[in-house]
Amino acid sequence: MKNFVEELRWRGMLHDIMPNTEEKLNEGMTSGYIGFDPTADSLHIGHLTQIMTLIHFQNAGHKPFALVGGATGMVGDPSGKSDERNLQTDDMVEHNLAGMKKQLAKFLTFDDKGNGAVMVNNADWFKNMNFLDFIRDVGKHITVNYMMAKDSVKKRLDGETGMSFTEFSYQLVQGYDFYYLWKNHNCMVQMGGSDQWGNIVTGTELIRRKDAGTAYAITTQLIKKADGTKFGKTESGAVWLAADKTSPYKFYQFWLNASDDDVKKWIRIFTLKGQEEIENLEKEHDLAPHLRILQKALADDITIRTHSNDDLETAIKTSEFLFGNGTLDFLQTLDRKSVLEIFEGVPQFNISKAELANGIDVASLLAEKTSIFPSKGEVKKTIQGGGLSVNKVKVAEMMAIYSDADLINNQFIIVQKGKKNYFLIIAE
Repeated sequence: MKNFVEELRWRGMLHDIMPNTEEKLNEGMTSGYIGFDPTADSLHIGHLTQIMTLIHFQNAGHKPFALVGGATGMVGDPSGKSDERNLQTDDMVEHNLAGMKKQLAKFLTFDDKGNGAVMVNNADWFKNMNFLDFIRDVGKHITVNYMMAKDSVKKRLDGETGMSFTEFSYQLVQGYDFYYLWKNHNCMVQMGGSDQWGNIVTGTELIRRKDAGTAYAITTQLIKKADGTKFGKTESGAVWLAADKTSPYKFYQFWLNASDDDVKKWIRIFTLKGQEEIENLEKEHDLAPHLRILQKALADDITIRTHSNDDLETAIKTSEFLFGNGTLDFLQTLDRKSVLEIFEGVPQFNISKAELANGIDVASLLAEKTSIFPSKGEVKKTIQGGGLSVNKVKVAEMMAIYSDADLINNQFIIVQKGKKNYFLIIAE
């Protein structure tokens, strides 16, 4: 068996570990779990550290349990949050669970036999438990003093918004999850982000006090970006694992745009590459940082595992089209939605196909029919400087005419000012 803890350690993922946990894991196949709350119908890259933890756990010969919180998702974990989360309906939770299950199955090998991964839903054991049963069988074992001492609770109580009883009870609910899985599935270890340490330890304490049992805990580092901004967030919001929420191209670009400081940490955390391979890639990268060898290796690896080889190929061709010497042939293979996704955030202008039918000179098209340029004089100046391209072809003269015959996919004209300033004209 591989040493799971050592794997996390060299990758820079390990944060806290309960005494004797490593020794327990090295004894043989052990069951352990991580919980995921169904706050949306897709996981996002903020979940990837925990997904990778489960992958390493399984690859080390252990049996991973992925707990989807059908019950806890309706409550809301206060850890690391300053405000109470909106509660969800049964239908919303069920919808979100279905999406999450599908995604997790792409990363883990699910099978009840051997060390195959198992998915469990805590709604299955909470749905028939009433409040009085819970406070009698669970609540009596954990004191309020113990719960109040947790950082996640203290921070909220000291803040302006306070904490509802619903959120205060969350650590008991999560603690019971651990107890139930320990009791019924022999789950000996709970894993999670470092902000979950308090909740996880509550579970080990409940196991000790309720059944005089022993359980273990491991937490991983919370990912932070070198520039201080939040990992997993972009100007347009979260980076999702679902292709309909974040296109594979944008997903690929997120990793490709990682800073040199970040990528050296992230390639260890988010890929399955071995230590020697990563160190060799780092040496290559340091010899020619402008080639972004590490960023490409990271982006390629994680895009394939999250999406597919075909999606990676499309993402690379999209990047080449926008920032390199890609041709229009690539765009001809895409549908309208895919083209609009590529140019999301790019200034867009609409024009009628009827106007284009008879042809429009480039200056009128870009300065009057659209406002890509403030004046025809600016169009002329840019053409003379060799800085204007339409549909990837450099414009050589002011009298160049464009018509509906120039539409890509019978819908689009792509205007490029300089190397990186794109504009999209949409003909309706």
